[in-house]
Amino acid sequence: MLMYYQFYHYKYNRMNQNKPLLNYILFIILIVFSVKSIGQNEIKIINNLSDLANSQPGIHNFWLEMGSNTYGYPMLVPIIVIQGQTNGPTLGLTAAIHGNELNGIPIIHKLVDEINVAELKGRIIAIPGLNHVSIQMDERRFIDEEDLNRNFPGKESGNRSQQYAYKIKEKILPFFDVLIDMHTASFGRVNSMYARADISNDTLKTLAVLQKPDIILNSKGKPSVGSVSASSYTMREAATLKSIPSITVEYGNPQVFQNDLIERGFKGILNTLGWFNMYENNEQKELKDDAVYCKKSYWIYMEEGGFLDVIVEINQKLKKGVKIAVVKNAFGEIIKEYFAPEDGIVIGKSTNPANMSGGRILHLGILETP
Repeated sequence: MLMYYQFYHYKYNRMNQNKPLLNYILFIILIVFSVKSIGQNEIKIINNLSDLANSQPGIHNFWLEMGSNTYGYPMLVPIIVIQGQTNGPTLGLTAAIHGNELNGIPIIHKLVDEINVAELKGRIIAIPGLNHVSIQMDERRFIDEEDLNRNFPGKESGNRSQQYAYKIKEKILPFFDVLIDMHTASFGRVNSMYARADISNDTLKTLAVLQKPDIILNSKGKPSVGSVSASSYTMREAATLKSIPSITVEYGNPQVFQNDLIERGFKGILNTLGWFNMYENNEQKELKDDAVYCKKSYWIYMEEGGFLDVIVEINQKLKKGVKIAVVKNAFGEIIKEYFAPEDGIVIGKSTNPANMSGGRILHLGILETP
């Protein structure tokens, strides 16, 4: 506040004394901004979600400390607690463990805007931006180029990404009864809206169906190709090992807000709350399962570099042998064509034409047989 006061007097002395109205307006503007700044700083910083034990009914904002930066200041993650009027389960919502996967953030914001807390039983703990470092840098990976979602269980005294993953595992996950981990595709790719879940588990299968995805991929949560090590695993599996039912939902594309998927994601959260008897939702009671089920999936990669044109669409069902992509050299000559190796469905695909050998072409889902 003192800073604004001093700045005002500096401006006042520099300005024409015959303009008192302008000076008065300037002073009011500075007061408004100072109040806003003070209000932001008044959000409580906590060290552990156990500090939320006695939250009163309503919507409460917190900053969770997740280590410190180069200047010794805490790295803070936003926590939104939606506390119901009566006891019940705790639904955890985590968005953007990859810093460029943003669609989950407005889904959480929409939930905060529209939920009637007076009708909520239990609690929602929503984290609209789990990766403090990478979101601000417009990067997918952590500052040490590691994938946070491939670094669990982490290490208390490990490297930067290992310590951050460890803090998520210890400070956040134990306070959820159910987890929906919110993702999108990464840079240079697009995704359908699909859910990853272990469909051999009835609860997890139902959780996936409640989100109304285009595709449900049978997945137990183990790391995909390119994981840090054989002993590392995903946040979803870290939660599962703590007996917390968990699924991953992929909401479309990176580094954008997609209104249609935001609306679908919001309705999926309401369906989930209704199924757990946390919130009245009549649509959930008559929910139709029309998702396409896949028993597995894999990426098809380029054998040699060039300019890639993927000629099939998201959610398109493919027959073995159908042409899926064409690669040209710098002179426009076709140097390679790619074909579906087996029947399947397009879960995701590359949108980046410039690709070297080993670049991704298409994420193919293999359909469950009846």
